[in-house]
Amino acid sequence: MAAPKQATDPSRREDASAVDYLTELGARVRAARARRGMTRKILAHDSGVSERYLAKLETGEGNISVLVLRQIADAMDMRMLDLVSVGEQLSPQMQSLYQLARQMTEQELAQANSILKEALGHKTGRAKAKRISLIGLRGAGKSTLGPILSEKLGFGFIELNKQIEQEFGATLAEIFSLAGQPSFRRFERRCLQDIIESHDEIVISTGGSIVADEKTFSLLVQHTHVIWLQATPGEHMSRVVEQGDLRPMAGSQEAMADLKQILSAREPLYGRADEVCNTSGRAIDETAQNLLEIAEGLLAANSDQSP
Repeated sequence: MAAPKQATDPSRREDASAVDYLTELGARVRAARARRGMTRKILAHDSGVSERYLAKLETGEGNISVLVLRQIADAMDMRMLDLVSVGEQLSPQMQSLYQLARQMTEQELAQANSILKEALGHKTGRAKAKRISLIGLRGAGKSTLGPILSEKLGFGFIELNKQIEQEFGATLAEIFSLAGQPSFRRFERRCLQDIIESHDEIVISTGGSIVADEKTFSLLVQHTHVIWLQATPGEHMSRVVEQGDLRPMAGSQEAMADLKQILSAREPLYGRADEVCNTSGRAIDETAQNLLEIAEGLLAANSDQSP
């Protein structure tokens, strides 16, 4: 006679579900922090939540309260919804697109993205004018290659972070220390909007974490031709150290691990760029020429789309 099947204890199912959710929540917080280039110490300072508590949360061990989660989201200039769920506050059209996208493979998503870009190209092309923006992690070569590109194109050049410092009369370190990351993100968005409105022919060098702010990065994507300056983690690190800039990763014993985590978290965001220019293992002159060809190709395509 077969032994009767044991019924699953509902409380155990709930416990397992809770563990899965907390694990996923911790991963989301960790990824959001990495995209912004924030160490756990910085997030603890800006949110008022202890490093120890954050460590437990990120490993799925923290039974976090709603108020604490709101503090963490605020410190990263995010909606709490972005951490705990996706889709509920979207329009019906966006919800439909989101549900459709969830069923797609990575290849299908890339194909759909390409089709949408092509279909909407007539609109985005005019909006981008002759603005070129360079994105990438610190050490990618934006500050070096940007002025060279602008000179070859005959355009102006603006380094967005320096524009922010000039506009608000404080260094980036002071802005972060006194006002926190959310205020910096508002300053960044405001300065970028001003640049877009006042320049049709410009090369813009952006901060490495601009991709982490959805509103600002979308503004950049919609109104400039975005080129991702790509490099290996080792080259990123060596260039930053050569420049004498040891903050914050170069001074850490886990510098390379932190750098790789940030790059991994940001790669899908950097991937929204119109083109990629690999700067690894190449002389500045060679890279500058390649970058010029990429930029001219984007501007030519934009000209073809203009009425």
